Amino acid sequence: MKFNKILIFAVIAVGLAVALFFVFRPVALVSPKVMGLELMAEGFDAPVKLIGSPDNTGKLFVADQNGTVKIIKDGEVMSEPFLDLRDRMVELREAYDERGLLGIAFSPEFKNDGKFYVYYSAPLRSSAPAGWDHTSRVSVFTVSADNPDKIDSGSEKILLEIDEPQLNHNGGDIVFGSDGYLYIATGDGGAADDFGLGHPEIGNGQDLSNLLGKILRIKADGSIPSSNPFVGKDGRDEIYAYGFRNPFRMSFDKDDRLFVADVGQNIWEEVDIVEKGGNYGWNIKEGTHCFSHESANESPADCPNEGYLGEELIEPILEYSHEEGISIIGGFVYRGKEVKNWKGNYIFGNWSNSFEAGAGKILMAEEKDGIWSITETKEVGSFVLGFGEDREGELYLLTSDKTGIGGDTGKVYKIVAE
Repeated sequence: MKFNKILIFAVIAVGLAVALFFVFRPVALVSPKVMGLELMAEGFDAPVKLIGSPDNTGKLFVADQNGTVKIIKDGEVMSEPFLDLRDRMVELREAYDERGLLGIAFSPEFKNDGKFYVYYSAPLRSSAPAGWDHTSRVSVFTVSADNPDKIDSGSEKILLEIDEPQLNHNGGDIVFGSDGYLYIATGDGGAADDFGLGHPEIGNGQDLSNLLGKILRIKADGSIPSSNPFVGKDGRDEIYAYGFRNPFRMSFDKDDRLFVADVGQNIWEEVDIVEKGGNYGWNIKEGTHCFSHESANESPADCPNEGYLGEELIEPILEYSHEEGISIIGGFVYRGKEVKNWKGNYIFGNWSNSFEAGAGKILMAEEKDGIWSITETKEVGSFVLGFGEDREGELYLLTSDKTGIGGDTGKVYKIVAE
């Protein structure tokens, strides 16, 4: 009898231990060693964005910061660019530059209209303030009637121009939402702290009278949706959300959530899920932390929890410090089929951990009960410049071994499971 009691208690103890293991063990995720990289193409200068062809041919279109868009077809890079903007762009610096061709997008009606959208850095237009640096331009082109792998270079229609006081913090991503509207990411105009020449006292990110430091939304023809939050109110009609420093990369998930990775200043990097009319804090806050241009290397203890209109400052879903890496590079929520247990996780990265040598990372974040946390990383021995997604939801990594423009060290990898 005594033996039976001991045996029963032992069985119960083992059962509880097993149950506790399954309740409290970490969520099973792919470890970094099985997040593989399959080289798809090389010889680029500084590839910053990749998108899949909407015509179901499997072609991949790669935007190079140098001003060209090239096609990867059947595993080979086509020799002739799909689009070449180099004669329309500002002259880029070889050592380091944040200007160039920064965003590309196909029209939602591409099969019918052949329209292709770009965001690039043009020379400063004549009407811009004296002493400013360049003019960011959003344009639409049409594919050649004679060659589906070539843009008609004379078809450009300029939809939007934004004068930039400095060469950095240009944002530059463009994506179409399921509503058929074009979303445009703009930086705060450059320099540092959102302060100085071309930056008002409250900072461009908080100033609703200009288009810098914002997510904008326009129709495919360049007109303004009547449902934009500041139509009929104080503020530029193009503004969809504001309070950003340098939202270099953004993407829509299949459920219409807009993920925006906002490059931080000296301490914090962040990811936001952006909603219409939201204020995301810069330069009152950097991530969830207070910010002051008088102490940019140390987060002040106190700051307002609301914007200058009394509106709530919306906090990011994710942040990490510069001890982990600098210059966040936004990616995509994984919806592909190759790796099932990545599904629903946000795959993104950071540029590097310093300017000296390329040491970027791929990062993976998981959502659980509404809380996001970074769960996996993979080191990359290059500068991470961007991510891409094909029509099947599989993801790609874009890298370079240089910080500037000029060369052929740019590579395109497919992110796979080893």
